[in-house]
Amino acid sequence: GHTTGPSLNNDKLYKFAYSAEVYVDRVKASLQKSAGYRISSGVDVNLLWRNPDNDDDQLIKIMIKDVQVENVNERPAAENIFKGKSTEKIIGKEYLEALQKPIVLELVRGKVKTFYSYQNEPGFTQNIKRGLASLFQLQLHSGSSREVDISGKCNTTYHVRQDQVTKIKDLDSCEIEKKGFTSHNRILDVGTKATSATVYVLEDSFIKSVKAEENFVFLLNYRRKTGAKIVSKQRLELKSVQAGLGLIAAKQVASVIKTLDPNYVAMPLEAEPVKSKCKKCPSLSEHWQSIREHMHPDKLSKAEAAKSFLSFIQNIRKATKEEILKIIRSENKEFLPQVVDAVTSAQTPESLEAILEFLDFKDASTSMLQERFLYACGFASHPSETLLKSLTEKFKGDVANEEIRETLVIVMGALIRKLCDRGGCKLPAVVEAKRLILNRLEKANKDDNVQMYLLALKNALLPEAIPVLLKYAESGEGPISSLAASALQRYDPSFLTKEVKETMNRIYHQTRKVHEKTVRTTAAAIILNSNPSYMEVKNILLSIGELPMEMNKYMLSMIQDILHFEMPSSKTVRQVLKDMRAHNYDRFSKMGSSSAYTGYITRGPDVSSTYSLDILYSGSGILRRSNMNIHVFDRNTELHAIQVVIEAQGLESIIAATPDEGEENLDSFAGMSAILFDFQLRPVTFFQGYGDLMSKMLSATGDAMNVVKGLVLLTDYLQEIQLQSGPMASAEFLGGLAIDISGGMEFSLWYRESKTNVKNRVAMFIAGNTEVDSFFIKTGMETTLEAETALDFISTVQFSQYPFLVCMQMDRVESPFRTHMTKYESLPSGRRYTARRGKAAVLAGNEYPLHQENSNMCKKVFGAKSDSAGSWF
Repeated sequence: GHTTGPSLNNDKLYKFAYSAEVYVDRVKASLQKSAGYRISSGVDVNLLWRNPDNDDDQLIKIMIKDVQVENVNERPAAENIFKGKSTEKIIGKEYLEALQKPIVLELVRGKVKTFYSYQNEPGFTQNIKRGLASLFQLQLHSGSSREVDISGKCNTTYHVRQDQVTKIKDLDSCEIEKKGFTSHNRILDVGTKATSATVYVLEDSFIKSVKAEENFVFLLNYRRKTGAKIVSKQRLELKSVQAGLGLIAAKQVASVIKTLDPNYVAMPLEAEPVKSKCKKCPSLSEHWQSIREHMHPDKLSKAEAAKSFLSFIQNIRKATKEEILKIIRSENKEFLPQVVDAVTSAQTPESLEAILEFLDFKDASTSMLQERFLYACGFASHPSETLLKSLTEKFKGDVANEEIRETLVIVMGALIRKLCDRGGCKLPAVVEAKRLILNRLEKANKDDNVQMYLLALKNALLPEAIPVLLKYAESGEGPISSLAASALQRYDPSFLTKEVKETMNRIYHQTRKVHEKTVRTTAAAIILNSNPSYMEVKNILLSIGELPMEMNKYMLSMIQDILHFEMPSSKTVRQVLKDMRAHNYDRFSKMGSSSAYTGYITRGPDVSSTYSLDILYSGSGILRRSNMNIHVFDRNTELHAIQVVIEAQGLESIIAATPDEGEENLDSFAGMSAILFDFQLRPVTFFQGYGDLMSKMLSATGDAMNVVKGLVLLTDYLQEIQLQSGPMASAEFLGGLAIDISGGMEFSLWYRESKTNVKNRVAMFIAGNTEVDSFFIKTGMETTLEAETALDFISTVQFSQYPFLVCMQMDRVESPFRTHMTKYESLPSGRRYTARRGKAAVLAGNEYPLHQENSNMCKKVFGAKSDSAGSWF
């Protein structure tokens, strides 16, 4: 009768040659130099039983014999780790015996209905047999279905042409238990591609040959040159057909199995998870001792610090709560903050329990460590609901230090956003944290309290918080309305409804009340960035000329920046400018020193990055706000890498100048606020109130205040992959940043000059390891990338004349950059083959060009000063 699956002849023994190969290499490399190995063997197949009522239900026996292990590529003897070793020595006696025990498959219409094997065999050899058994599953008509094999339950498509069948398996659709995680932001993550195809050639209604190939590619999204691939190939070829044993007569499968060997058990065909044990791995404390010196606070701008941080995280992830606590409790205060960074970034249940047991939020003396813990939570690459729940509990309890209490809620906001982005908005802990922030904000009466909940919302970016942010932006006092507006500015323009734009227009044009310049300019930026209408743009352009002096110059600069950088609204702006009434000369020839400028840092095939710098002064030459941003983006995602805002107000009295209209009663204040990798940190205050200002000025050493210092885990990617041929593979990419950002503001009454300085020192280390783990060999490739750089942003203002002179400088020092790649094959005995390549380069330093006007002013500022070098004051 006609069968829909392959059919074996009675009384025959089919002898096949089988091989399974794996290769690991760089994505573009040819396979001739790859690391990897090959297992080859003979395979005997014979029919045991055919269902008397259904020809298409067959029981077949498969047996592996004559196993060989060798290099996948020809190697000189000295580089061959298998040389002089028998298969038994390489694989181990117990494993080899298990591998050669036969398996039995029940095939119904070509699909494996049941896989029979022996129960107490090692998972590794069982999976190799499953990989071989999966090759015998095929259908003889074209079409798609979900079927189970070693890879799990997958969408599979067959194309049949005469004696050739092609099987395409959609690996992304496979349901199988596997571990792994990805990074929060796509730009920092790893892109993957996986394919699987098997080609069968049939002869006499059974298999003549099979060729299967699987490809896995991993690429770092922000640098696609850094990546890896795993290729897994299987071949099965019929060598001869000989006379074999006769069939077993029986009605049911069960009785055949019983006759054959009562020890056979039906097992799942999908792979079982296995992991080889590490024989000579150091304990967590041994590992910490070996890297400790690189984690000294003074070394945090070196790549070695970021590298040690990553290897420490990898080891913490394997450790128990007790092992982690032992290190935390024994370390001194210089090293503890770095240990806290690493333990928190590890994000395992054990590491979270350890750190929460160690930190006591009722104790104000350890607030520095509490802050490091909270910031590391804010940067978490894949935070859990448990983490948010724990922080909410802490926030509701006693917190000794007020700043820590503020930081707690700000971080809760960041975790809400990360969990919502992963579809977790309805999780109980997220719902509770959202409710807590919105309810407490409604009841808050002190400005400080309002401010901390607004900062939390600035991180959470909840659509339902927009109405409350609008209320504070329009009716709040100075700093509060400024903060609410800056929170709205972080939303994607698609969330900004008609109501938002109407409110922003009222604020900018001061329809209902007088607003500070800082809020008005933010409102204008929101309008111009969210697909403004012709009339909105026209009204803004008409207002230029009627604004306070420096604000005029700032708005003009913002419009010019939109045109020069070809921002989305530039088409509408050009259209309006054609309308002559808005474009009269007087309006656009305003004096002043404020400015806004955007330019590219890098433009690459994978990602581009821009910097923008805008500065708003008061009419008397004192800084009101300086804002430096770096954005990184690819075709579909954006990452706000850094923002440093320095705000000041009410400082006119120092130089006996007249405050701007509407700003006569502002309290003296200067402070700084930063966003790092989409996470708004708690702002820092340089001084608050006139007395505080005077005491700091008289003792001013111009020392910078530390804004953020520590280690951040940016890229955090781990995927485990079940190869069709049996082994487990994994791809792990970690990217760490050692960071040190400080900022300061100094005055010299003598030279009537002020200076703000923001220093960003960064070291980065990326480590990728793509590995195939068979119980008797590990093979893979490690790639590393390291860079160190410093970006300084200095603005100098001389206010002895009007318009005062402003010089802004943004410099990057020359930066070393190194990449390394190591391919390896290693046996448990320690015998190892490695091939290394490395490249080092230096990126030349760069002074980033701001607008021409700025360059002209810098010449004046530094020309005027050269003869009067003395101390400040």
